Amino acid sequence: MKVLVIGQGGREHALAWKLAGAESVTDVFCAPGNAGMATVGSCVPLPSDDIPALVSFARDQSIDLAVVGPEVPLVNGLVDAFQAAGLRAFGPSKQAAALEGSKAFAKEIMRRGNVPTADHVVLETLEEAQTFLQDREDQSWVVKADGLAAGKGVIMCDDRIQALEAVRHILVEDAFGNAGKQVVIEETLVGQEASILALVDGNTIVALESSQDHKRAGDGDTGPNTGGMGAYSPAPLVTPELMSDIERNVLVPTVHAMKLAGCPFQGLLYAGLMITNQGPRVLEFNVRFGDPEAQPVLLRLRSDLGEVLLAAADGRLAEFGPLEWDPRPSVCVVMASDGYPEKYQTGHPIQGLDQAAALPDVEVFHAGTTAADGQVLTSGGRVLGITALGDDHSDAKRRAYEAVKCIRWEGAWCRKDISDKVRQP
Repeated sequence: MKVLVIGQGGREHALAWKLAGAESVTDVFCAPGNAGMATVGSCVPLPSDDIPALVSFARDQSIDLAVVGPEVPLVNGLVDAFQAAGLRAFGPSKQAAALEGSKAFAKEIMRRGNVPTADHVVLETLEEAQTFLQDREDQSWVVKADGLAAGKGVIMCDDRIQALEAVRHILVEDAFGNAGKQVVIEETLVGQEASILALVDGNTIVALESSQDHKRAGDGDTGPNTGGMGAYSPAPLVTPELMSDIERNVLVPTVHAMKLAGCPFQGLLYAGLMITNQGPRVLEFNVRFGDPEAQPVLLRLRSDLGEVLLAAADGRLAEFGPLEWDPRPSVCVVMASDGYPEKYQTGHPIQGLDQAAALPDVEVFHAGTTAADGQVLTSGGRVLGITALGDDHSDAKRRAYEAVKCIRWEGAWCRKDISDKVRQP
């Protein structure tokens, strides 16, 4: 079948790479793609948010399945537009995508489904926040912009003063535009994070292998939040018993609550969890593959990704048996531009890509690159996701950083401790 991968980041490169290697897939198109995606498919210069142009292209090319990578086109109704045109697309409807598009909506769905999450409040004014915080103990808080903020709308606060400044930053200073019309203030949860990705066809849920993301910019989980500086799979703290708990108390009731709310979920449900002493608690829901979690998870997947995504889009997941996985762990290290997640420069030539890709059990996924005059240039904050398999997590980490050392451009940097949090249960 012909597949269209929509997006241009590391997640989309991993999807296009895995789909290009699937027996069920004959052609992969990428819109708009990046320099790495151009090596596994045909890139077309269509922005991921130009829904009419994407529908027209898919119709003209007789695309059998569109796979939507980023959240913005999903929240804007891309899947609805494809379905209205008689085309298949893997992803949730606009209504269901609100599970990521609005943190307040997600909290309401969790309330209805009795899904464990942090105690919280949704507020619209600075005065409401002042009243709320003054009436409570001076403790650490997490302040979140309600809408989409490219992974940067979450502010960790040590005390009441910082929390109020975060609210002011979002609501008064308009730091995140329309995404900050409301804020969610919630208690800080303590534990280790885990990412659970699951394919959903409206009824059937197929959980993928676990992973753990590294959101903070600096080693030891310091510095500002980013879109993700690395990930590994599996996350050993997610034992089979804990996974059963997550499926029973998080995934199933969420999908059920979405159906009862009149917006059945079909696509990729991503549960970002904190594993606390009291059990798993949902930090956030996303409605698409994680980035960078997709890279190490898909590197381990042995099943035909084209077949399973098509089945999910068609409501046929129940026909599939268990997915097949490479038992070896994988580690993804994100290489970023100097200044990220704040201001950074682009256009720097990248050297050493072929040398890194030639290493055994290593894949170099492009996140923010473009090709010009025979060179690959940086075009984003997160530039590459160097992903490797190993006999264990330490071996996978060693292989990934060996590949990182091959690659260079002006201002390149990365965290040095990706996967160091691995601990056996």
